[in-house]
Amino acid sequence: MFKIVPRRTKWVIYLASFSTVGYGYLFIVISSYLLEVGLTPKDVGILLGLSGATFVVCAVPLGILVDKKGRKPFFLLGLSIIPPSLIVFAFTTDMLYLSIASIIGGIGESMFMASWNAMIADQTTVEQRNPAFALSFVVGNVFFALGFALPVFFPPIESLTGLDSETVHRMAIVATSLLALVAPVAEWRVLRDYREELHPKPMLLSGTSFRRLLKFSGANGTIGLGAGFIIPLIPTWLLLKFGVDDAMSGPLLAVSNITIGLAAIPSAYLAKRYGMVNAVVMVTSSATFFMFTLAFVPSAGLAAGVYLVRAALMNMSSPILDSFLMGIVAKEERGVASAINSIFWRLPNSISTIIGGAILAAGVYDLPFYLATGFYAVGIALLYVFFKNVRPSG
Repeated sequence: MFKIVPRRTKWVIYLASFSTVGYGYLFIVISSYLLEVGLTPKDVGILLGLSGATFVVCAVPLGILVDKKGRKPFFLLGLSIIPPSLIVFAFTTDMLYLSIASIIGGIGESMFMASWNAMIADQTTVEQRNPAFALSFVVGNVFFALGFALPVFFPPIESLTGLDSETVHRMAIVATSLLALVAPVAEWRVLRDYREELHPKPMLLSGTSFRRLLKFSGANGTIGLGAGFIIPLIPTWLLLKFGVDDAMSGPLLAVSNITIGLAAIPSAYLAKRYGMVNAVVMVTSSATFFMFTLAFVPSAGLAAGVYLVRAALMNMSSPILDSFLMGIVAKEERGVASAINSIFWRLPNSISTIIGGAILAAGVYDLPFYLATGFYAVGIALLYVFFKNVRPSG
């Protein structure tokens, strides 16, 4: 399936993974490790929410610039911003500095996301696009998993070296930050001869593209709102409800991401066999059922198993949705379309993450799952109603 993806596009996808490892580990640091060194679930929600809020503020202006100036410079700049935002977490637990780092990380992420999908779409045909987005999703999740899995090695390292947990965590942050520096350098070499079609006049969305994007992003954003109540806070939930620290929750998320990545491989086949929208509705509806059952699980082991199934089913739809969006808006509007869609996801997701953190801090561990399930169901239904008869184009 991946053979038809252009060679340069494959390398762009592979090399971005150097940053992905650090980003995956940072998620564990924020959502679990920082709780162990004195921060609260509310602090965790604030840090995750700040990154998302910054993304929202920057996304549309950057999306317009990406379409006007080209995807490549903003893609490379976004990758270059990520390492310094990561390394701050190695040297302080002060909320002021961590908040600033989260804001900087949000800027880097907004540059990356405004350019990433558009770059892949620009370098592929309609036939190549679903496999290309599937490959991107598989590689991204596998390397996120490596970042998630790092804490499993920490107890043996501590035993062998005599270092304490805090020191080992900080050393890992420095190491993954340095690894992330490889990505912009390597990507620059691969893309140095790549010439883009520029659109000097700043583009806003045309009527057809705007109407489609508004419907797509409204449905997608409803799902994002639901997800925020618990998905970014799964390690926090595991720690508070079952006493599972990051030495266990990190590997769980690692296995989850590998499962997610492997589950995305058949996504192109499902889209071809059943249609893109039907395939999305099938897998996300199944995932929503497992989301609901997490509210009732009595043990950490069962919670892990149910979460793995939910994550695989839900995220199987992601490459299909990315490909679908790039095919229903005009080529010259893909950057700003990606940015606006990301805003519709991240803004409600960031708000609900803060609320979810506060709910968990209050000792209520099932309500976030009820809220997530309800919003998932509404978002999936809207997606089907709006797009059941729409076919993407080149």
